[in-house]
Amino acid sequence: MKTTIMLADDHRIMREGLKSLLNDEDDMQVIAEAENGRKAIELVDQLSPDVVVMDIGMPELNGIEATRRIVLDHPNTRVIALSMHSDRRFMAEILKAGASGYLLKDGAFEELAGAIRTVIAKKMYLSPRIADVVVEDYVRNMPRSEPSAFAALTAREREVLQLLAEGKATKQAAACLHVSVKTVETHRRQIMTKLDIHSVAELTKYAIREGLTSVEA
Repeated sequence: MKTTIMLADDHRIMREGLKSLLNDEDDMQVIAEAENGRKAIELVDQLSPDVVVMDIGMPELNGIEATRRIVLDHPNTRVIALSMHSDRRFMAEILKAGASGYLLKDGAFEELAGAIRTVIAKKMYLSPRIADVVVEDYVRNMPRSEPSAFAALTAREREVLQLLAEGKATKQAAACLHVSVKTVETHRRQIMTKLDIHSVAELTKYAIREGLTSVEA
C-alpha cells in the first residue's frame, strides 16, 4: 500500500516539482495540494493523508497553526515541515505544534523521501543540519526574555493577527474567519493591548518575526 501525501506550500512550482518526484517513488502517492494552511486543514479533514509536507510561511493561515490543528484532529496523520527557515524559533514552534519532522528546502529530494518513510514508522526526523540547534534549545528549555506569540496570544488572535499583517481589511478578515467585523475589531484591540503594539505596521513586523507570516505572504 502506498503512503498517501498532501503537499502544503503557497508556491505552485514547488508543489508541482515535489509531486512529480514523490509520485516516481514506488511506495508514495501525492493525493492533494494546498496553497495555504486553511486549505490544508480542509483537505486533511476530507482525505486523511498519511503525511502532510508542510511549508511554514503560507498566507491566511501559517504552517505552524495548521500543523497544530491537523495533529490535534488527525493524530494518525504525520506532518513534516519543509521550510526555507533555519531559525530556531520557527523550528521549535512547529515541533511543539506536533510536527514529526523538519527539513530545509535547499536539501536533496532523497532526504525528504527518507524523512517520509521515517515518520510513517512513527519516528521523528530532523535534518542533520538543524538537529544540533533543536537539541540545544530543548536542553536549555528555550530561555527567553519575552513569550512568543504562541504563548502570548490565543489561537484566534493569532489568526486575526496573521490576516491583518498580510494586508487584509477588517471586513476581509471577518469574511475569511466567518465572524463579524465587530469580533475582528475586538480581537485586534486585545492583540494590541497584550503586545503593547499600537500600529498595524508594528503588528506586521511582529507577525513576521514570530513566524506567523512571511515577507512574501
